[in-house]
Amino acid sequence: MHATGFVSLGGLSAALAVGLGAIGAHALKTQMTPDQLETFHTAVHYQMVHAIGLVLVGLLSRFQRSRLFDVAGWAMLVGIILFSGFLFAWLATGRKFFVYPVPVGGISFIIGWLALAIGALGFRGKK
Repeated sequence: MHATGFVSLGGLSAALAVGLGAIGAHALKTQMTPDQLETFHTAVHYQMVHAIGLVLVGLLSRFQRSRLFDVAGWAMLVGIILFSGFLFAWLATGRKFFVYPVPVGGISFIIGWLALAIGALGFRGKK
């Protein structure tokens, strides 16, 4: 994906995380148990952190193309969908099968950060 794509997706994901966080803080307080609300906030938090990670990947990619940066961006995006998205789906529907892909999303986050770290070792930037 082009660098601006990761920056744009990161920005959209961050905006969505802020909106969902506001909903969780206000509208869902009385609709969820404390454990469910904690899970919701964890999903929002991880989405925001990895949205920022997507922006970082995109910015680094503008200065140096790297297959590892592409892997990092895609892994973070997949992680947002599988971890945060499926937790949101589970909380919204109560359907337990939405929980099963969540650990794969967590692994995807780890792969994303490792790819970013390894890619950064070869980062030279523009001179």
